[in-house]
Amino acid sequence: MVVAETKKGLIPFGEESPGRSFSIWKEIVDPVRPFLEQVAVRLAEQVHAFDPEIVPYARYALTNQGKQLRPVLVALSAGATGKVNDSLVNIAVIIEMVHLATLVHDDVMDEAEIRRRRPTLSANWGNQISVLVGDCLFAHALRLAASFPTPDICRAVALATNTVCSGEILQTHQRRNFEFTRDQYFKVLEMKTAELFALSCELGAWLGGAVQAGRFALRKYGVSLGTAYQVFDDCLDLFGTETEVGKSLGTDLANGKLTLPVLVVLERGSVVDQTRLRECVQNWEPRFLPLVLELLDKYEAQRVSRAVIQRYLEVAKQTLKSVPESPSRSALMSLADFTGEQADRLGMRA
Repeated sequence: MVVAETKKGLIPFGEESPGRSFSIWKEIVDPVRPFLEQVAVRLAEQVHAFDPEIVPYARYALTNQGKQLRPVLVALSAGATGKVNDSLVNIAVIIEMVHLATLVHDDVMDEAEIRRRRPTLSANWGNQISVLVGDCLFAHALRLAASFPTPDICRAVALATNTVCSGEILQTHQRRNFEFTRDQYFKVLEMKTAELFALSCELGAWLGGAVQAGRFALRKYGVSLGTAYQVFDDCLDLFGTETEVGKSLGTDLANGKLTLPVLVVLERGSVVDQTRLRECVQNWEPRFLPLVLELLDKYEAQRVSRAVIQRYLEVAKQTLKSVPESPSRSALMSLADFTGEQADRLGMRA
């Protein structure tokens, strides 16, 4: 089942959502559901490539998929510019494996105990095992990429993996750095989240038979959609509910991550309010969350963040205008609209 999740838990982004959201998501995903089922099966089969003693860890990591959004992008990008074929299943598996490896490492760095409503790999087996399992997943993904007839696929996957990991390093360096700028924030988002969205779109278009212009347009779409999606995820950690995120709110603040809503206060706030916010982040305790939310509300941080999300989504939709009309192109348009609707619903729930 395709269910939308963030690292923090379920959100109203998929099949468990009632009403209109469910209908829109189902309309987007249903045409590519057979493809997603093939990806899930082939991904699960990868556990047999590991040493028998490592199989339990690999299986635990590889069978904890969420919404399969990156495979969705692979299939829709191929369909929008060419045809879906079996090689695209392998591409989706490779990208999903890279993504899952980053999540394993994220959980170690964030000391997370729960992901997608079950204990993390590190909570079960410790940080040392988890780091090495993440490394094995990265290595196996590159091994699969190297099996393609052209080395260009492996180069693209390796470059994207390097970009994602570099983005995580940059974000780690900026924890509790109150000189962190909005430009630096978006650079990190484009590297650590949007890059795999872009790779999914670009390789989907490429192996689907797209010309270079189509590949470029779909890659740009992926960057914009991925950035908007991560801003929404960052907002969810502050403005969502504990039922939606699956754990206590403010986990980014607890880890010293300065997300867009917080940067808005640091940009707009009075000296007194900036100082209050800094003190909360520096000495974080869950009881500080109401004060932080009060400051975010005072400077309209949620409204500003939603406007930024919509701007990125508009760029994403504009890039699709150079792609020929097709059901897959329409689905990509709908996916952008759907992401924007979820961000606006978050605002209405506040």
